[in-house]
Amino acid sequence: MPELVLSALDQGVLTLTFNRPERLNAWTDALGRRYFDLLEQAEKDPEVRAVVVTGAGKGFCSGADFQTLTALQTGEYDETPDPRPNTFPTTIRKPIIAAVNGACAGLGMVHALVCDLVFTAAEAKWTTAFPRRGLVAEYGLSWVLPRLMGQQRAMDVLLSGRVFTGAEAYEMGLVNRVLPAAGLLEGARAYARELAVHSSPASMAVIKRQVWNDWDVTLEASARTAVQEMLASFGRPDFAEGVASFLERRNPSFPPL
Repeated sequence: MPELVLSALDQGVLTLTFNRPERLNAWTDALGRRYFDLLEQAEKDPEVRAVVVTGAGKGFCSGADFQTLTALQTGEYDETPDPRPNTFPTTIRKPIIAAVNGACAGLGMVHALVCDLVFTAAEAKWTTAFPRRGLVAEYGLSWVLPRLMGQQRAMDVLLSGRVFTGAEAYEMGLVNRVLPAAGLLEGARAYARELAVHSSPASMAVIKRQVWNDWDVTLEASARTAVQEMLASFGRPDFAEGVASFLERRNPSFPPL
């Protein structure tokens, strides 16, 4: 049996690759468990500074595997679900970058957008697909999409279930960068290497928590928490190293988490 998720570490960047290319990397419980296990390991590994997630072959993730959907429909599905929610990547303290290389549909779109940054190939095909399968906006996508692209655009892609390209996803504000397919993975890795070299792991962990958590709080509450976090950061070695490396005009040498 091939590995469901491939893992490769280089220069502080861990690349995780969904590896069911014959099924456009359709999501199964087994693939999800392996992916989440690798994210947990990455969080504990001091060598990992950033994570890039992509798909093997022509797809990123084409959504839930139809065999799973059929089993759910017939009442024959008997696997124990992973207790970790599909939003689990947002709780990992290291930055996660999705490199959407191809088909990104339904649950696959959810997993792209719960990454911290999203790069896409210009010709990648995106779709929520839900209404065309008799389903609804799943796993918090009705919460995420309006915050990323605005309510009207979110309504468009959710109600229509239409297919749109990575280039249009960028125009709508859904992704950070759009790149030619041939340069997508290297572009995402290059960005991740910049984070690995120049950004404090402790700072990135706190910033990630602030951004995801502050969607639910007021500006005043966010500012109060930021003051507390800033005071705490003054006492970390990362602050001293950040100042010293700037004054000495060299790359910083931040400690791992």
